[in-house]
Formats: sequence, structure tokens, C-alpha cells
Amino acid sequence: MGYIRSGEDGSTDSPPPSSRAGQVGKFLGISALTGIVLAGIVLPAAGAVGLSAKHAATQFDDLPGDLKRPPLSQASRILDANGGLIATVYSRDRTVVPLTKINPNMQKAIVAIEDSRYWQHGPIDPKGILRALGTNASDGGVSEGASTLTQQYVKNVFIEEAGDDPKAVQAATRQTIGRKIKELKYAIQVEKELGKKKILENYLNITFFGEQAYGVEAASERYFGTHASDLTLDQSALLAGIVQSPSGYDPLAYPKNALDRRNTVLMRMAQLGDITQAQAKTAQAQPLGLKPTTPKNGCITAVRGAGFFCDYVRESFLNDPVYGKTAQDRAKVWNTGGLTIRTTLDPKAQDAVQAAIQQHVYKSDSVATAVSLIQPGTGKIEAMGQSRPYGFGTDETQINYNVDSDMGGGTGFQTGSTFKPITAAADIDQGGDPNQVLPAPYSMAYPSPVSTCDGSWDGGGTVQNESKSEVGPMNMKKAMALSVNTYFVQLISNIGICPVVQMEKKMGVHKASGAAPDQNPAITLGSQSIAPLTMANAYATFANGGVYCTPVAIESITSDKGKALPAPATSCTRAMSVKTADTLNTLLRGVVEDGTGTLAGLKDRDSAGKTGTTDSLTNAWFVGYTSNLAGAVWVGGPNTAVPMYNITIGGVYHAQVMGADTPGPIWHDAMSGALADTTSPPLPTVALAGDKKNPPAGGATTPPGSNPSSPPVTDPTGAAGGTADGGTANGGAGGGTAGGNTAGGANGNVGGILSPAGGGGNGGGGNAGAGGTIP
Repeated sequence: MGYIRSGEDGSTDSPPPSSRAGQVGKFLGISALTGIVLAGIVLPAAGAVGLSAKHAATQFDDLPGDLKRPPLSQASRILDANGGLIATVYSRDRTVVPLTKINPNMQKAIVAIEDSRYWQHGPIDPKGILRALGTNASDGGVSEGASTLTQQYVKNVFIEEAGDDPKAVQAATRQTIGRKIKELKYAIQVEKELGKKKILENYLNITFFGEQAYGVEAASERYFGTHASDLTLDQSALLAGIVQSPSGYDPLAYPKNALDRRNTVLMRMAQLGDITQAQAKTAQAQPLGLKPTTPKNGCITAVRGAGFFCDYVRESFLNDPVYGKTAQDRAKVWNTGGLTIRTTLDPKAQDAVQAAIQQHVYKSDSVATAVSLIQPGTGKIEAMGQSRPYGFGTDETQINYNVDSDMGGGTGFQTGSTFKPITAAADIDQGGDPNQVLPAPYSMAYPSPVSTCDGSWDGGGTVQNESKSEVGPMNMKKAMALSVNTYFVQLISNIGICPVVQMEKKMGVHKASGAAPDQNPAITLGSQSIAPLTMANAYATFANGGVYCTPVAIESITSDKGKALPAPATSCTRAMSVKTADTLNTLLRGVVEDGTGTLAGLKDRDSAGKTGTTDSLTNAWFVGYTSNLAGAVWVGGPNTAVPMYNITIGGVYHAQVMGADTPGPIWHDAMSGALADTTSPPLPTVALAGDKKNPPAGGATTPPGSNPSSPPVTDPTGAAGGTADGGTANGGAGGGTAGGNTAGGANGNVGGILSPAGGGGNGGGGNAGAGGTIP
């Protein structure tokens, strides 16, 4: 009979292919002609199913010549920027390893118990067939099989190809002569093609070991917390014994069964001379020695509270056609591809964010918080967290409050006064003077008509400041520091709405829902619902000398074969001139030094930022930055509007919550921790009227894309060193639409702050609130 015997050096000793194939074919032909092509093994008799010798031979010949072996489903690993594991995702928990990384004890154990003549016979074992045939004939049923290790491997290939399709799995495992004929034909092929050692390697990687573990590496980790290369003799025997019945010999569920089976394997190894009797007895005396690990699959198991960041990585992958033509194709690669995905997550920054959140907001509070940190100049998301953990339980959620709805988030949150710097940038970038003095009454009617990108707005309404003390003619620096609403409403009315809409677009600012931007004066007061990550990255543009870079969460992707795959790259474009960005640095530094954001300011380095609070105190923000890190903090009701008056958050009572109160300290603590033991270059500034201190030496010196790892910058304005012409859209009075959000009421008069008609807004995840803002 045909045989294949592998030598110690890995070579294959075999008779000539024609001789071997002829002998195998002769055996199969005889079997078929006598009506017993495995019928006596898998069925009581061939005649019972009406299988003739001719039919069996025809069925054998009609099978395709090649066995298709799809890539094995493997687990993908998501890593942080330092290479630490964030999470593992898989359809089947498997890590393929070469035979050289599988302990020889394991190799011997599986052969001993599953196919002891593996190295002596060919793709089929005639002696085994005759033995099983005799046993089954005497039993009148199917009490013994005769599948070789090669045949078992082929069967597992069919099961793997079936995936999660129950019908396909059933077809691949159904006890029929047709299936056995397929196994035999393809067993012949794979032994020709692969040889014994490679088949053994493939078998140990494809086989199911129970407890969601596919392949010996995953099984080693699951039961013993070790690698396949480090398995001991008794551990190897236990795993080999499981294969015959993963549920019946499950050592976690049935330890006695597993122990008896392990000892049977050890005894068989001794009988075959693989180990000595003394070694067998010593190993049999060992306890099971289990060190089980809990299967961890998906972003819900992410470490460091990074479940939402993990989910953002997942969405980034699934939305990118480079990884597959269809969503189904991409999902398959994500779940089965064995990828190594290195991300931009900074463990230190993530830990700092989580610590700051837990210090200030409890997951059971009636309100929630979300925090995003991003690196200016690269768009790398360094941290992302929120007070409601990622999950399905009480006080948990799978909605990522930090991101847009198409990336797993909600509909965003009204930003309040954190939008005012965008209006200021639009004005300055088209030649406006930040020293310009405007009247700032406590209350005023919205000027109208105001030009929009489509015509004009003439909606009416009233706006007022948070305090009657915030009045009088003032320049932009004072108005920004005190967050004076009437100043910025006049400013947007003077320059027109379109330059502001254009500026927000250039800075990557957009509604979290994906809807078109509003075109009414209330946008300067933060009436639009925007995601925290978007706001953090917009402010990173100021830190980066006016250059906006798209956010990215993935650094690199490597296939299971070690091949580098395309990774999403940031794209950087100039949004405003360097001078404009440096002017905003000056204005926003004033907020944390002398304005509403003093509780957020960092004492050991330059920082800048802006507070924001919406009507009825339903949303509170702080968005800020240093020269090398930007961050946004939002606090509010994630699903419904929660007026933050007389409220306890994080165990602390607050008469009212505004941007300076809870968001500011969270931002301070998160940034301080993330930047600990680092330095931040000074923020370039410009001299403005009323400055109490001089700007850093050299003044406005930020180069475009100042981060050393910044990608090339596209400068559509040509304004890297000068002033960009933002332009103003003109239109006749009443020629446009009122724009506006929902739920504003006629004047949106809530909490003393009046917004234009239709000026309400849709808060994140269903938070409906009126327009207008408080500092």
C-alpha cells in the first residue's frame, strides 16, 4: 500500500507518485467495486443507501481535482501606540503558529491518540479501515471510525469553509458516504501537495479544542495561559485528548473526564515509545493544573476604558473600501483576518482621561461626560473616554458620545460659546481687526438682514449676555475672555454668515448628524450639535499654525503573514493664515489667564481654550490646547436634556454647572496627566491692545504644520504668511432662509438667553435644547 514517511530532516520518503497513486487508486477501486467505500465505517452497509460500486467510483471521479483551502479564520489584535494590547476581535479565536512553535510533546500526543500510524501510512490507513470495518460489522452500527489525521484535516477544512452557516456546517459533518468519498479524494491531494509535517501543522492550527479555542495556540492560552511552544507533557496530553470530544472532555466543565482522557493519551504515548513508562506515570500523577483565561472578544473587553476608541477604530476600518469592496467583505476581514492593528492611542493619555473622568463624573450620574484628546499637526487621536462605560449593562452604553453618528456616535451636542473662536477666525482671516471695539449691550435684537451663503437671513429674535456686568464697548480680546454674546452676534452680522460657515468647514467642523450647517446668527453662540472629537480637532488647528489635519486612529495594519497593509492617512490643509492662528492663540490664552476658563488653565506651560454653556445649562464644555495636544470636554444629558441646576455630579453638589465648573477641571486634569513629564513649546501669539504681558520671544512664528511628524500641507488659500480672504456672500434681504435648528420656539427664550427664530438645537443622542449660549 502507498505510504509517506517524513524523515528527521523534514524530507519526504515515498515511492514514486505514479506507484503511490496507483496503489491508492487500486484500493479505492476495490473498495468501491465491493460496495464498501467506507460504508462499513460510516454506515452499516453501502447497500443500505443504495450505493453501487459504479456510482461510488463515478462520484469519486466527478469531484473537483483540487481542495480549496480558505485562509484560516484568525483573531485580530488592536494595539495602542506603544504596542500594548487594547482588544482582540475574532469570529473564531485562533492564532496560527508554525510547527516549530508547537512543542514536540504536543505533536507526539495528537498523533498517538488520533492516528498512531500517521507516519507509516498514506492518506488512508488500510489496516485501520479493515479494523473499523470488522468492529462496525460486529456491532451492527458505527462504533469505530478509520479517519486518518489527513482525512480529519480535510473534514476540518470543509467545516472552516462553512463558517457560521448552520446548514453548511451540517453538510460538512453529516455521516454520509458521499462526504467520506470527498475526504478520501482530497486527502490524497493534500498528502501529495503538502507532506506529513505541513499537514500536522495545519491540523493543529485548524482543530477545535473547545471553550471557543480554535488551534493549539489559542487552546494553550485558554486552558493554561501559555504558548503552544511552552506546553509540558501533561498539558500536551490533555489538549490532545480534548479533540475527540471538545464538550465531553472539557476540563473546565468535566475535569474528571478530562483527567481520565489525559492519562489515556499518556499511556498510549508510552505504548508507542514516544515517552517512557516512568515519564507517563510522572505526568499522570500531575493535577490538571489549569490556569484558564476568559475569552475576550471585541471592543467590550478593551483595556484602559478604551472600548469607545476601539469601536472608532472598527468603524474607521469598516468604512474604508480599501479593505474590501462591500461592507460584508470588510467585516469578514476585520473578524477573521488575523490583523495586527497599531493605533494612535497613547496609554498615558488614555489613563489620564479615565482618571479625570472618574474623579469628576460618576457613571450613575444623571449627566455624562465625554473627552477627546488629539495631536495638532498629525490628527492622531491620543485618547477618548466617557463616563458611561462601553457595554450593555445599567449605566453603560454603546453610543460613543465623542464622535459623529456615522462613526458610532449620537447626534452631537450644542457647543455653546466654544464656537465663538471660529467666528473670530473667520473675521480676522479676511482682514478683521481684533482690536476693533464694538458696543456690547446686555440685550439686543438680532441684526437683520444678515447675508448667508444662499442669500440672507431675516429671522428676528433677541440675544442677551449671561450677566448685566458684561456690557459696554469692548474689543475682541475682552469679549472672548468674558464670552460676551452680544459682541459676537454683532461680529457675525457684520461679516456675514457665509465666511463663518466656510471657516467651520475648513476647520473640519460639522454637525454630528451629517446634516448641512445652519445659516443663522445663532451659530456663533453654538446652536449646532457637534461631536467633542470634532471640536478638539478644530482647536488643534489653532495650535498647528492654522493647518487643519483630519483625525486618524490607525497607525499601521499588518496582515497575518506580516505584510503591511494600507493604513488611513491624515490629510492636512491650510484653514487660515499663520497670523490668524496666532491671534486666536492670544485671544484664547486670555480666556484661561484672565477670563472664564481660569480653572482649566495649565500652570506649567502655555495653554489656551474656551468655555461653553448652552441655554438652561443643558450642555457645558471646555475646549482647549497646548502647542502639542488639544482636547475637548463635554458634560450634559446624553439622551435627554438635563438642566444642570442644583445637581450632584461626581458626588459634588453644584448650584449650577457651566463650562468653567466641571468641564474645565476635567480638561485640566486630563491634559496635565497626558502631558506629564513632557514639555510643550510656547504658543506663538501677537500683541493686542490691553495685553498685560508680552508675547513669547519671536512673536508669531508658528510654521505651517509645526509638528515634526506633520504630513505635507495643502494651502488652497495661499495665505501661509498673510491674510486669507474669506469673502462675504451678499444677498438681498429676505432672499435666504432662516436656517435654524429645531425646538427653539419663536424667540428661543430660555434661561434668560434669547436666540433667533428657529434657533434651538438638537443635543447629542436626542438632547433637544433651545439655541443661545452662556459663557
